Amino acid sequence: MSREGVDHALRTLRDEHERIADSLLEVETHQGYRLLKGAVLSGETWRRWEETQRRLERLWLLFDACRQVVETAERLRARRSRPDPETLAELTGLLAGPSVEPPDSEVPLEQRSLLGPDRRRLTLNEAVALMAETFDRVVEVVVAADAAWTALLVPLDEAEGDWREAARLAQELDGARRPEVDRLGRELTAFGQLARTDPLSLVRDGRADTSRLDRLRAALDALRGSLGEAVRLKEDYERRVADLRASVDGVAEAELLAARARDEALRKIAAPMPPEPGPSRAAALREQVATLDGLRRAGRWTELAGRVTELDAAARLALEQARDEQRLSTGLLDRRGELRGRLEAYRAKAARLGLAEDDTLTTLYKRARDLLWSAPCDLRRATVAVADYQRAIKVRESEAGAGR
Repeated sequence: MSREGVDHALRTLRDEHERIADSLLEVETHQGYRLLKGAVLSGETWRRWEETQRRLERLWLLFDACRQVVETAERLRARRSRPDPETLAELTGLLAGPSVEPPDSEVPLEQRSLLGPDRRRLTLNEAVALMAETFDRVVEVVVAADAAWTALLVPLDEAEGDWREAARLAQELDGARRPEVDRLGRELTAFGQLARTDPLSLVRDGRADTSRLDRLRAALDALRGSLGEAVRLKEDYERRVADLRASVDGVAEAELLAARARDEALRKIAAPMPPEPGPSRAAALREQVATLDGLRRAGRWTELAGRVTELDAAARLALEQARDEQRLSTGLLDRRGELRGRLEAYRAKAARLGLAEDDTLTTLYKRARDLLWSAPCDLRRATVAVADYQRAIKVRESEAGAGR
């Protein structure tokens, strides 16, 4: 190597080694590294962390070996401003030749003997390439563990908070042990132990698998909701049941109105027939409401809360169904009134067109009117009759226009 080549190589190596040192220090200050170093680990994460620590230790040893070669070359270069050929040859051997002695553990098994490793030296470039490969494997484990903990620990803390809230609600409700609370607590504890000590065992395709935790959280959310509803019901039972009975009374009143509307429709409308009413929903709901006090006396508050919620929903549905039945019956009468209005409007139009004395129109009008003003009224036939009268007026109107 020339003097200029030596100086260039030394500058490049100094810069390179500074960057390597910065990278190694950055790993050791990384959050994932600190977590791994401070955590009690198990399973796959423990195994990979032990291997990572050994790799990192070898990285530093190899880095120190490279640094010593570079410092030796710098001292040799500093002896003379213009080194002689022998010095340049020596510098070339240090900077470009096999001058780095790797740690024992870096020597492959096939290159070892009974007396120890065959210490094949590395060039500086080979040593840097080996450090880069080892560094990537170290970073892979540190980053993977950090990402897994980031994905798992926050939702895990939230799930544990949900479980504590569910346990508190169960205690507040009746103080009795609840198998579902205990079961979910055991599952959550087992998962929490795994997530905190062996997060890498939960990594699938480069991402933490949270499906098990998601299922636990969904179950806890449902349990916490049902227990919370039971506590609220226990505190306000009398009012809730009174409101439920009032809702059932509303259903009964709506069913009565629907029955009256149907009776009126049957008297006035022949076809189509209003729908046949089913059994009283209000009566069935009253029977079910009457069973609630038994659950209360037995202290079955969670079941009771579920029943009250179901009956609330059933009462709302029954009320809407009764109102729909009433609307169907009154709708038939409304349809008759609409047809009557349309018929008279067409008759007024015929008069404006000078067709009031037209025999055909008079016959069609009388037929439609007789159908609409008879009781009970056949709405199907009346609808056809009104349409026939309307078409006939349009035909006469067109004929009169063509005649002009």
